[in-house]
Amino acid sequence: MAQPSGEFRQEAVRTRGGELVSGGLLVGVGAPDGSEARPCPPEWRPRPRRIERSEPARGPVGGVGRAVGPLAMGAGPADLPLLDREADIAELLGLLAEGRSIRLVGQAGSGRSALLSAVAEAAADLAPGGVVQLCGHRRTAADLLQDLFAATHHAPGYRPDPAQLAAHLAEVGAVVVIDAAELSGAELDRLLALAPGCSFLVSVAPDSPPLAADSRMRDHLVAGLSRSACLALTARLAGRALDVAEKAWAVDLWFESEGLPLRFVQAAALLRQRDVAVDALVAAEDDRMDVFGAVDGPVRDPDPAIREDALRRTVPLPSVAETASPAVRLAEGLSEPAQAVLRLTVALGGECPTAPHLPALIDVGQGEAALAELADAGLTVSIGGHHRLTAGAFDLLAPHWPARGCVDGAAQHFAWWVGHSSVTLEQIAAEAEVVIGVLLADRAAGRHDAVIRLARAAAPALALALRWGAWERVLQLGQEAARRAGSASDQAWFHHEAGVHAICEQQPSRAVAELETALTLRATAGEPRGVASARRMLDLLRADGRQLPAAAPVAPSRAPVIRKIAARVPARLKSSRRRRVAVVTTAVLTIGALGTAVAMSLTGPDGHPAKDSHSGRLDQGGGAQDPPFPQPSGSPAPGPAGQASGSPSATSGSPEPSASGSASHSPSASPSKKPSSSPGATESQAPQQPQPTVPGQPQPPVPPPGQPSQTHQPGPPTSSPKPTSSPTPSPTVTATATPTATGGPSPSASTPTP
Repeated sequence: MAQPSGEFRQEAVRTRGGELVSGGLLVGVGAPDGSEARPCPPEWRPRPRRIERSEPARGPVGGVGRAVGPLAMGAGPADLPLLDREADIAELLGLLAEGRSIRLVGQAGSGRSALLSAVAEAAADLAPGGVVQLCGHRRTAADLLQDLFAATHHAPGYRPDPAQLAAHLAEVGAVVVIDAAELSGAELDRLLALAPGCSFLVSVAPDSPPLAADSRMRDHLVAGLSRSACLALTARLAGRALDVAEKAWAVDLWFESEGLPLRFVQAAALLRQRDVAVDALVAAEDDRMDVFGAVDGPVRDPDPAIREDALRRTVPLPSVAETASPAVRLAEGLSEPAQAVLRLTVALGGECPTAPHLPALIDVGQGEAALAELADAGLTVSIGGHHRLTAGAFDLLAPHWPARGCVDGAAQHFAWWVGHSSVTLEQIAAEAEVVIGVLLADRAAGRHDAVIRLARAAAPALALALRWGAWERVLQLGQEAARRAGSASDQAWFHHEAGVHAICEQQPSRAVAELETALTLRATAGEPRGVASARRMLDLLRADGRQLPAAAPVAPSRAPVIRKIAARVPARLKSSRRRRVAVVTTAVLTIGALGTAVAMSLTGPDGHPAKDSHSGRLDQGGGAQDPPFPQPSGSPAPGPAGQASGSPSATSGSPEPSASGSASHSPSASPSKKPSSSPGATESQAPQQPQPTVPGQPQPPVPPPGQPSQTHQPGPPTSSPKPTSSPTPSPTVTATATPTATGGPSPSASTPTP
């Protein structure tokens, strides 16, 4: 990031201006009387173009930056491989390949960001759209959706409304990786609903609320490392093998910390500081030997290695309590430039500016080296294009590292910087959290004029950079400072800008309230041009046909609708999923055999469907709400008892038993000693199929319970035949269906067939 050239003077501060398109509105930002929005002509509206994977990689504004130091464990200069995470990576890749969305949860310092980076690198070929990496630190859900749109479409200066955004993101099929997200479960479900073709892998804070029961996401716990992995990590970061005492110390730390990787990154930094102290003792010992030729003391051995080991034992290892909260001890062992940068970071609430700003703020020329030293010590991590303190470090350092005036003049510097023509919008978006940190520091110090000056300069720049969550936060801080300073003109300006922001966010009620407040304040202050600008915005809201539509709610999908994005599973997943494949294969074979048995039970000996099998499909339950399965052309319609009129038993006088599966079987079809019932009784006992009804037409009477149905006329009475040893043909009833007034088939009188 280049530092703007030119002399730094207060009169050089100017407001950045420009235009952007928000939905169907053309918004002019940075005007002297405040921003204005008006309907955008159709020919001026952007036409977003999808970014193909063959094009150069384009990250979102203020997206994920490369981490610095070993804390990233795989993304830093040392390129350290992840330890003890092979199973987690294989499982997450398998879930992403199936179209699942996962939320990484775990304790602070458990290595969620490192695991996220490793999975993102391995999942490059899973989806047709590749992998999109976003930064969720201090981003709202709307900001993340805009970042996803900016990473997959080429449309600079365009922020679509929710309906347009849903249409554009519906065509995206990618693996979306979001680090340090600060969203609730409902906001995550909205992300999934607006991008149904994407799989999401999101890292959230430890105190995030649990997911809803019907959420499409599932949680994956990132636990601590094993004891051997923690020992190996400590030795790698320390740069040497651990001795017996250090191994025992590291094992005690592993039991206390539950294997959190961040604790061992900081433990390795403590060992390096101890090595520096040992080296100083060895150098002093060598100097005395050179001068006096011999040493009077506990170490008299001429072997340098033995003398070093003996001197190392004189420097005690940190206690478990000190390693549990090592931030203060680590900070005391830093170099002076690194301590100055750390003090500035604590003063800004944990947000550290990038290296080009450090010479102007704290007179540190080697900013990159200082930032790398802080990251190596496990005190800061790079995220979103800048550095911030790791979890828990701010609370430990704030009481011991006061500001000491290191933020004096920071607001003036950034007010000049955001308006300079050589600074890009991407650079401003990357420093948005730092600018907010400067505003908060000046507010705590009571410098309200500095807050107003920086807020008025940064708000238009953040609006043009499409960081609207930070834009809203800056307007709120500036409005509060103007109220405390008693400046009615500045209050009116911030209220006007807040109204334009609400118009762009499709919040008409809030926009009207802000603009009416700005109108009243500007009329009191005697600003006719400001009054006219506020009235134009109110006319835009209240004009017929121009009322801003409310954002249409997006119903979250209950099931994943992403297609199978994995054309082939990576080779490293095959070995870890062989057991799962074997289990699935066994289940498929079992279901196939069971399905064959069920199908045979639903069909007769000649292969025709049974009378009570309904539609003849295993996946149809035959419920009242299920649509009827269409009959093939030429097939007969079912009779009143579910028997087809064209069944074999109805067309031939074969003595074989009927395959229609009637409710009561004829005793003459099998050698039995029970008397057979009449054909009429057989038909009356058959289950009745409900008839479709047509509103407004008379319905046939329904017989009361306990009385025989009058649908069929009983045949002639027959006497009970004597039991015989040979089977005789059973009388079969043929039912023909005729249309009735209700639209359903009505059976005619049944006639026995010999």
